[in-house]
Amino acid sequence: MRRRSNLFTAAQRTLLLAACLLSAACHTKSSTSTPAITFEKVPIAHLGGPDVLDTISGRATDVQAGQQIVLYAKSRELWWIQPFSEHPYTKVQADSRWSNQIHLGTEYAALLINRGYKPPGTTENLPVLGGGVAAMAITPGRGKESEPDPIKTLHFGGYDWTVHNGGAFRGGHYVSFVSENAWTDDKGALHLRINRGTPDWGCAEVKLTRSLGYGTYRFRVRDISQVEPSAVVSLFTWDGVGTEESRHELDIELARWGFPDNDNAQYVVQPYYIPANIVRFRVPTGALVHSIQWKPGQAVFTTAAESGNPAKQRVIHEHVFTAGVPVAGGDAARINFYVFVKGQTPLKNDAEIVIDKFEYLP
Repeated sequence: MRRRSNLFTAAQRTLLLAACLLSAACHTKSSTSTPAITFEKVPIAHLGGPDVLDTISGRATDVQAGQQIVLYAKSRELWWIQPFSEHPYTKVQADSRWSNQIHLGTEYAALLINRGYKPPGTTENLPVLGGGVAAMAITPGRGKESEPDPIKTLHFGGYDWTVHNGGAFRGGHYVSFVSENAWTDDKGALHLRINRGTPDWGCAEVKLTRSLGYGTYRFRVRDISQVEPSAVVSLFTWDGVGTEESRHELDIELARWGFPDNDNAQYVVQPYYIPANIVRFRVPTGALVHSIQWKPGQAVFTTAAESGNPAKQRVIHEHVFTAGVPVAGGDAARINFYVFVKGQTPLKNDAEIVIDKFEYLP
């Protein structure tokens, strides 16, 4: 009897060990499983607009507690959060299905986000996996998409720049950028134009094709003293991914923001609504050289009068920011010329500016 008891005990131990191993294997599989998103119903491909919505739906597997879906529709180079900026989240049901209304676009995206992640309301590029985004799926709209406009590229200051053709939010409102409003002349200078469109003003923006990161960005701008108060010239770094608080944005803005008596220039470390992040001042007429020297934890902004000898340039204004300076990464230099529509004095006439030179010093 003792021998049979020992054999039975050994069998029990073997079964117990196998059960433990199986349980551990199942636990390991669950903890390392990767969430995934699939689409079941996709709306048609359409340029989009504020009035037409349709249903989009799908499944999300391996969803953890607190995770939700965020939907985007792409229209005219921008991804727009759906269905509304005030209601950006879509719940995943117990059967793994999700569904919501969405404005039409040429492409659609569904992101599975972690609790506490703040998705951008509009963005040129979708957020990447990690940093709050657990899974992502992108699909074209059903049917035949309209052919995208070819990307226009300019060579200026020794670098290639893409020309924005489509809409974007600048200065707190929607701006229409037109590729024909940016060009270089036979001397290599960059021209940006604002002209009357239908129904909006057509504006101009160019963007470096690659990120340069830390270093000195220098722009030589011809006299813009005759530009109307509601026209804005921006020389800045900007990241198309993220929220308005995380765009790696440093700005030199030449504008009176629609008020004739305003100072006509400012330096900004975004976000602008923090008082210590913005410095306004007045610049004189004539060609000016504006620069941003960007280092870890520091940004030195300088505006100087043009001189044949850079060592003897007359500094008009300079400011050093040491708080809130963004870390370089993903940003690219941009130059734009657009209309600010919220000021006291609306724009009346077409306008053009010239940036003679761009330099970057590591």
